[in-house]
Formats: sequence, structure tokens, C-alpha cells
Amino acid sequence: MVRLVLVLGDQLSPDLSALAQADKARDVVVMAEVRDEATYVRHHPKKIAFCFAAMRKFAARLRDNGWDVRYSEYDDTHNAGSIVGELLRRADEIGAAEVLATEPGEWRLIEALNAAPVPVTILPDDRFIASHQEFESWAKGRKTLRMEYFYRDMRRKTGLLMDGDKPEGGQWNYDHDNRKPAPDQVDYSGPMQFTPDATVEAALDLVEAEFGDHFGHARPFWFATDQEQARRALTHFIKHALPKFGDYQDAMLDGNRFLYHAVISVYLNAGLLSPLEVCRVAEDAYRAGDAPLNAVEGFIRQIIGWREYVRGIYFLEGPDYPRRNALSHQRPLPALYWGGPTKMRCLSKAVEQTRDEAYAHHIQRLMITGNFGLLAGINPTALHEWYLEVYADAYEWVEAPNTVGMSQFADGGIIASKPYVSSGAYIDRMSDHCRACHYDVKTKTGQGACPFNLMYWAFLDRHRDRFSGNPRMGNMYRTWDRMDAGKRRVILDEAEAFLTALSNGDPV
Repeated sequence: MVRLVLVLGDQLSPDLSALAQADKARDVVVMAEVRDEATYVRHHPKKIAFCFAAMRKFAARLRDNGWDVRYSEYDDTHNAGSIVGELLRRADEIGAAEVLATEPGEWRLIEALNAAPVPVTILPDDRFIASHQEFESWAKGRKTLRMEYFYRDMRRKTGLLMDGDKPEGGQWNYDHDNRKPAPDQVDYSGPMQFTPDATVEAALDLVEAEFGDHFGHARPFWFATDQEQARRALTHFIKHALPKFGDYQDAMLDGNRFLYHAVISVYLNAGLLSPLEVCRVAEDAYRAGDAPLNAVEGFIRQIIGWREYVRGIYFLEGPDYPRRNALSHQRPLPALYWGGPTKMRCLSKAVEQTRDEAYAHHIQRLMITGNFGLLAGINPTALHEWYLEVYADAYEWVEAPNTVGMSQFADGGIIASKPYVSSGAYIDRMSDHCRACHYDVKTKTGQGACPFNLMYWAFLDRHRDRFSGNPRMGNMYRTWDRMDAGKRRVILDEAEAFLTALSNGDPV
């Protein structure tokens, strides 16, 4: 009997497990642009346009390869509006009684498929290097689940940057070489950009008509939308940017949104590129002498280390993970995250870039928008939903652990051994934002004091009972305790005044 083969918008890989288990001569592929997926959060228009255009092209590729594909565009009259609804409609249309699906990357979709009134066989998503069982076995019995040790196992498993049974160069991690401040000049033109073709233009027209009130704009649009383009974008990065990626991966510049970053996560997370494919190309560049070890190791670690690790955490911890709030932070998300006026240069530039590009690199997310959210006590669920809405590479399996765990410490320390908080000094060291800021990063209190400086100490004071015994935070508390009591009172009062103004909607 004919079966339906579900292919989701982030599963655009020809070797998808559901396709591998299906019979091309008999089974029917179902793909659909549905209201539920486009609106469960108010996704950035660029993300929706990317997904729709890439899905349409992938469907055409499957048809060219002999598959029977039933594809529903968003504005099709008979579109049921949900993945399960479309499966039921197609099952009734062709007489199918079973569905093959590759496991979705979000618990809500897994639960929807499990509750569907048609039998759904959910197959493992073997595009990842570590299976759920592997990660669970690695995690079992460990007091702490630190990424570094998991990453070493992934190096051994894949053989990437290995010299026999030892790491290339004698070290597993070269992160200490990858923290240089922003350079005076960047000799890289940025990620490869693609002119929209007819398929992309049609998707852009639809998105502008249907989602024009979402944060951000669909145009201008330059993302790759098929495997060939994504591979060209990867090749461009490897050749022109990877050699300096490591040195400056944490840096930020007012006038350069990309520095030496690859900007391929949107392609990886949608399935247009595979993690091993990307890592092998980077390793080849090192072996050929075209990129230094610190850059290649740092790049590979983000993919087979961090990316695989956060997926493992997401599925290990279960469906409630995105709603955790270990620090009981409840402040609503301020308007400045949606482009509201702010005098803080670093925040305004990060949000502006996010609005325009549906992209910001990891330090902008962690140490500017994330750091501010944690110091200000913003509700981590609200911040989690913001990240999910505004970035083109955001799917819950990867976004929630990065936000809830790494950025906001809302999981209580499963991912991070301490909160990732900093004063303005870190931002000043790693960027040029502070030079043109209304606030003075070197002013600790009084007129023009950098809000990061005030909120940093207020955060430590507010959460002293939880963190004062943390061995990685002892020096911070000793510094705070050495301050004159009057100075501490001024800092706390000024921090409270700033946060009150933030809550009142005043420009800060």
C-alpha cells in the first residue's frame, strides 16, 4: 500500500532517513507551507521566505529524481494549515494509511505527529553525528555535562583533526588563540550573496503579502536556497575567510556585520549542507596549508562539538526545557529588542543587524542581547521566543539550549558552569561600539555610566546566595565586597533606576 513520506522545511536533504526508507515507485512525498509552522512564533520574514523558496526548490529536485511529490503552497485554497492536517488531506486524497517521517527538531511537532489520527512511523534523524542513544550514554552518570568532553568523543568518532589517537597539534582546543579584539580593517567582503531567481521572488512576494507586519523585512534577500548555492557559499568562506575566522570570531564592529564569519548555519540547520561535509572541507584546507589549525579547530568545534551537544541536551532534557527559569526572572521583554529607541550603541547595532539580516553571530547573541537580558532579569521564555522569531537559523532544538541554558542560565547550570555575564569592559575590548556610545564604558557610576557596569554588580548582588560559592565567581564577589559600602549602595540604586526606566518604556 502507498505510504506518505513527510519532508519538513528543515529536512531538505536528499539522504533524509524517511526518503531512504521509502519506495520511490510507490510512496508519495508530502511537503507543505502551512500557517501553523509560519506563525507559531512570528518568524522573521527572511526566514519564512528562505524556508518556502528552499522547500519549493527541493520539491522540484525530488520530482526530477522520480518522486511523486504533493506540495502545498501557503496560499493554496485547500491548504489545511497544519502539518497533520495536510497529511490527513493527502492520505484521504490518495488512499494512504501510513506516514513515514524523519524525527522533527521540535518537541511540539513530535507530539503532534504522535497524536495524529493516521499511523506515523518516526525515524531517527541520522543527519547528525551523535544519536540520542549515544548522547544519553555519554551523559549517564556524569555530574556535569560539559561540551568539551563530548566534543573530544566526536573528534574520535569522526577522525576529524586527529593524528592517530591524539588530537592534531597535541591539543584538543585552541580557543585561547581565538579571542582577538576587533581588527582595524577586515579584508573580506562577507558571505557569498545570491540574486533571487523566479522561485525566490515568488516566495518573497508571498511573504511580503502575508507576513509584512513581522519584525524585519523579506527584501533585500541574498541567502542561498538550494544545495548547489549553499556549497558555493561554503567554498567562498573556506577560501576567503576561514584563515582569519579563528582569530576574530568573537569580535564585533560597528560598520561590519559579518567580519570573517561563515553565515552557513541557516543552510546547515535546513539540511542544504551536512555537518560532516562542512567539516571535511575545512579540514582539507588545514591539511593543504590554506588555513591555520586554530581557525579550523574552532570552526569544527562549533559544528561537531557545540551543535551536536546542544541537540543532545534538548532531547535529553525533554519538552519542558524551553520554559525553565531557574533564576526566577520575570521582567517583560523591553521594546528595544524590537527596535525601540535605546542610547546603548552595542544593543542598537545588534538589534538593527538582526532586523536587517535575520542574523547575528554568537558573541552578539551571547554577550550583547543575551548578557543584557540576563543582567536585566528578563523572563527567559520571552527571550527564547524572541531568538526563535528573529533569526533565520533558529529551530528550537538548537536555539533553546543556547538561550535557556548557555545565555540565560535558566536551566540552573546544565550547560554553563557559571552565568555568562560581563560588564561593559568585555564589549569595549571585543568591539568598537563603545567609541560612539551615549554612555561612557569607563564610567562606573553617575552621569553617563555604562548600564552594563551598573547591572553587572546588581546581578551579582541579587543572586549572591546562588553564586557566591561558585569557584569561577569567587574573585567577582571578593572585588564587590572590597568596595566601599557607600559605593555599593550607589551602584545598586542607579542600577534599579535604570531598570525601572526600562520597565516604564523610557528610552535608555
